[in-house]
Amino acid sequence: MAKGKTVYVCTECGGQSSKWQGQCPACNAWNTLVEGVAELPASPRFAALAAGVGKLQKLSEIDPRESPRQATGVDELDRVLGGGLVPGMVVLIGGDPGIGKSTLLLQALASLQQTQKVLYVSGEESAEQLALRARRLQLDAGDLPLLPEISLEKILSVLRETSPDVAVIDSIQTLYSEVLQSAPGSVAQVRECAAQLTRYAKSSGVAIILVGHVTKDGALAGPRVLEHIVDTVLYFEGDTHSSFRLVRAIKNRFGAVNELGVFAMTDKGLRGVSNPSALFLSQHAQPVPGTCVLVTQEGTRPLLVEIQALVDSAHANPRRLSVGLEQNRLAMLLAVLHRHGGIQCADQDVFINAVGGVKITEPAADLAVSLAIVSSLTGRALPRKLIAFGEVGLAGEIRPAPRGQERLKEAAKLGFDTALIPSSNAPKHPIAGMRVIAVERIDQALSALRELHQ
Repeated sequence: MAKGKTVYVCTECGGQSSKWQGQCPACNAWNTLVEGVAELPASPRFAALAAGVGKLQKLSEIDPRESPRQATGVDELDRVLGGGLVPGMVVLIGGDPGIGKSTLLLQALASLQQTQKVLYVSGEESAEQLALRARRLQLDAGDLPLLPEISLEKILSVLRETSPDVAVIDSIQTLYSEVLQSAPGSVAQVRECAAQLTRYAKSSGVAIILVGHVTKDGALAGPRVLEHIVDTVLYFEGDTHSSFRLVRAIKNRFGAVNELGVFAMTDKGLRGVSNPSALFLSQHAQPVPGTCVLVTQEGTRPLLVEIQALVDSAHANPRRLSVGLEQNRLAMLLAVLHRHGGIQCADQDVFINAVGGVKITEPAADLAVSLAIVSSLTGRALPRKLIAFGEVGLAGEIRPAPRGQERLKEAAKLGFDTALIPSSNAPKHPIAGMRVIAVERIDQALSALRELHQ
């Protein structure tokens, strides 16, 4: 049998090259070409779609209707999806092996089957394995339809015959299409299978949830165009050694992005956490130097996260390490504290940590990080019920954070009575039980901190 011709396909853009190169000639990305089998020309697969000529329409002539949402029965998952599933919606959920993707979706389908027609397509586990998992989780899923299959054509045939309302494909990397010669999981197969399933979902109104593998860097495996094809991309985050899991939406055509769902892994599966702020706040018997509570915003949900800092004398080259926050921003904050606040950390090791393993990307954490560093350096604990948020600029100014009112109300609801915030976020009306200290510059924040210690 003749050996198939080898081509190199870019995982970012899907471009092809006859030989390996360090840089993709199509999108100029580095180290993204992977070896694959050249596909033979096939008959046009989309001839039926191209037969009908598209009709031009004006936006004023279109009568938009709000698509009804179907709740999955898992509140935290519905929050991340924007309220539930929409007919024709395609969701891609990725995460590390064993983090709970299949468990969460099995729970969701077990709840959905009470009111909707569902289908679980498993390409990785047998029907017996899924039955054992459902029994272990004590799910009422005896009537849940299962299809252990990896052939795309057979899966589409079953979908057309059964016409479910919601279908789960676990996982997209295990599927293969007979029109392609490459192995399952290759760039061509993943792209083709995802495109065919998305096209079917849009034409039939079936909501499809795709499970995706991740690389060692934590990104979804396969071509980057996979994320552009689907409507919603969810990432499962968390340490497998911890019982808590986070589901984050990084793309959502039907809801807010950067929404966060918090789960706890129990012996009966994943359970939503109603008060996630309790996970990210350490319980200290007495105030501890080097800690400051930040009110961060994850999508539509304000979260209280404890920021911890440890400043210690350096024996050689000072180190700056950050867990859960951007390390480059830590170096910038230390320079601003030195220049505009008179705080010297050049000969000190500085370590920053966000409690609970949460990752904070917004710049509104700058003020809380700065106060935690000053508290650790001076050895003086911040007031027990103090919260802070605000972006610190290179000129020493403190910039406002979005949705400041919601952050303050969430902190007051959890019993915090003092807030150190940017002046632009000062509330127009007093918040019951909350003392608000509004500052414009980092030196004013440090002065207000010294007054609180007195």
